[in-house]
Amino acid sequence: MAGRIRIGIGGWTYEPWRGSFYPPGLAQRRELEHASRHLSSIEVNGTYYGSQKPDSFRKWHDETPDGFVFSLKGPRFATNRRVLAEAGDSVARFMDSGVLLLGDKLGPINWQFMPTKKFDPEDFAAFLDLLPPEAEGRRLRHVVELRHASFRDPALLELARSRGIGVVVAADSPHPQIADPTADFVYARIMGTREDEPLGYAAAELDLWAERARTWAGGGLPKGLDYVGKPVKAKARDVFLYVISGYKERNPQAAMALIERLSHP
Repeated sequence: MAGRIRIGIGGWTYEPWRGSFYPPGLAQRRELEHASRHLSSIEVNGTYYGSQKPDSFRKWHDETPDGFVFSLKGPRFATNRRVLAEAGDSVARFMDSGVLLLGDKLGPINWQFMPTKKFDPEDFAAFLDLLPPEAEGRRLRHVVELRHASFRDPALLELARSRGIGVVVAADSPHPQIADPTADFVYARIMGTREDEPLGYAAAELDLWAERARTWAGGGLPKGLDYVGKPVKAKARDVFLYVISGYKERNPQAAMALIERLSHP
């Protein structure tokens, strides 16, 4: 058996997508409805910058089809601090802000760190212990996005694996890559779309990322990525792959091209 693969983009409100991804004349209030019928997931960046109202989470749930999933950015107030062990109140406020109203459409929560944040094993372990493994009887998935090279340390893998917390695979970007799976899912953010490619990536590059997603879903380890520790295979893993940054105007086309490739055996 293979895990489930979900492909998406960051957010859904972006003016250049109107007329390219969104049909001309589509009301802005219907953009999430449209995006969620062409993609299988969206990463929400707004939760990183500030709290959302409970009604927003309820509305997002109701406007999207069954099986659609939102990944949420954890608040910067939790990750952008000197002592991570003191982030408990920020984590708790976020979890109590209404995120659980997404129900089955709540995917992984991405805790993104600044590029200047270095790996302190003791303090980072304390932060990971603040992330609740469940809430209201629902299992939660957490993933950390690490942008300083000091995190490329086998000790980081051990901390994450012991708690079932994922590590973001940063790809096609200047950020250090940690491709080692540490949970029962893989969370990848690919950032290399280009203006001169109608689908963001060349066909061969899209084929490669589709094949990597299949390999992850089957429990394997794709070739050509940058690993830190010893290989660890699994029976299956769910995959969340987001086309982020790069030439943002092309990101929906790249995501849809990947979905099309993955729809064929």
